[in-house]
Amino acid sequence: MKTFSLHRSGFALFAGLVLWAGSAAATTLITDDEAKRPNDTQTSATRGITRGPSIRYDAPPAGPAAHAPFDFHVQFEAHGGATIDPSHIKVTYLKVPSVDLTERLRPYISADGINMPKAQVPSGEHPLRVEVEDSDGRSSEQMISLKVPK
Repeated sequence: MKTFSLHRSGFALFAGLVLWAGSAAATTLITDDEAKRPNDTQTSATRGITRGPSIRYDAPPAGPAAHAPFDFHVQFEAHGGATIDPSHIKVTYLKVPSVDLTERLRPYISADGINMPKAQVPSGEHPLRVEVEDSDGRSSEQMISLKVPK
């Protein structure tokens, strides 16, 4: 039994070191192949009758910080005492065909927003749709554009 416990502890330590070492590397948000697809021109933002959650994209400042990799931040704010349900957040790359980025972003999604450090994105303009639902069932969507200079 002691041997199993030591092996399990050693594995946990090894896994922790791998995660820690990998945390400094950039994470791919959009691949080069996805960026080469044509933009989806048939999408449009909709507005609900009720006041859904607010969605705000914090674009990186112009200059060297705007180049990839960069920190990708989107903030969510619920209204009227509601809370954001992280399981009801969806991020779509608006290409033909569209690319669901939600699972790539899942480790970085919380009720407060998306906080992905060192997002790797090819240069160019990348249209995204962010959809959020609160605990009262009210939803919002916001179109954002990631602009990455060459």
